[in-house]
Amino acid sequence: MCGIAGEFRFDNAAPDAEAMARMLAKLARRGPDAEGQHADGPVRLGHRRLAIIDLSPRSAQPMLDAASGTALVFNGTIYNYPELRAELIARGHAFHSDGDTEVILRAYLEWGEACVERLHGMFAFALWNRETLFLARDRLGIKPLYYSENLGCFRFASTPQALLAAGGVDTGIDAVALHHLFTLHAVVPAPRTIFNGVRKLAPGTTMSVNVRGEISHRKYWSLQAQRPVVPKSEAEWTEAIHESLRQAVKKRIEIADVKVGVLLSGGLDSSLLVALLAEQGVPDLMTFSVGFEDQPEERGNEFEYSDPVAEMYGTRHHKYLIPNSEVLRRLPEAVDAM
Repeated sequence: MCGIAGEFRFDNAAPDAEAMARMLAKLARRGPDAEGQHADGPVRLGHRRLAIIDLSPRSAQPMLDAASGTALVFNGTIYNYPELRAELIARGHAFHSDGDTEVILRAYLEWGEACVERLHGMFAFALWNRETLFLARDRLGIKPLYYSENLGCFRFASTPQALLAAGGVDTGIDAVALHHLFTLHAVVPAPRTIFNGVRKLAPGTTMSVNVRGEISHRKYWSLQAQRPVVPKSEAEWTEAIHESLRQAVKKRIEIADVKVGVLLSGGLDSSLLVALLAEQGVPDLMTFSVGFEDQPEERGNEFEYSDPVAEMYGTRHHKYLIPNSEVLRRLPEAVDAM
């Protein structure tokens, strides 16, 4: 994952460089490989990079199109970027990198805000075209995108902690969000968060902010669930689900320029992922399991379930048993990251 942040001023003041530095410091763990900033008039964009696709500096961010002055910060992965890249090249676009970041930039230059409808993946990004700040989030909201509005200023970031570090945020408790937190299995639906002064962009939604501070949202996708015209048998459903899972795994492993691993608990989801990756013939598949010390009332690990899966598929397995003393020592860091 990467971390993105930005500030848009409407009061003729320059964006706060020190506030941006504080935001990026809070995002450092999301992107340990590199840091970048881009300032253009009332806007400053920041990025912390975790390199997954095109590990070279050519895919560094913020990414800028020199001809138009359009700048992009992006967190996520676009699984169909090779196909989109080929289509954009056929339409006359010249690329200077090999990753998915530039595909988003050039897709926006070609199709405008409708570019999001062509992206298949998990993403949160912001584009500045010297007139409008355009933000978007993937269909299911896999990648986070938070924002705050202050008098004369709009900020966004990958985490609420980054926005709080920038300052000027109302940290009072949102009573409606608190109600949701305790009644919806700790889920607070967008656009609310637990803080009055922090909102989050809803999944499958874009946001545009203009130089007057006017904000508009557009829902570009919603699930259309319906039964097939011709009913399927149980065996046909089983094969259809298997094929969908195969294709989902295949898309992800084909584009990564780094090794793939699985956090293996031994439960249904992670065990199925290991099986699907083994089915695809992924070499030297790495799995990781984390456990804690047993307590009188419950087991502290699930190694008895994860070990057989790792053995069955011949993975390069890594087990980490965390002692209670270490858990308590690192607890403040965990709370700070919530």
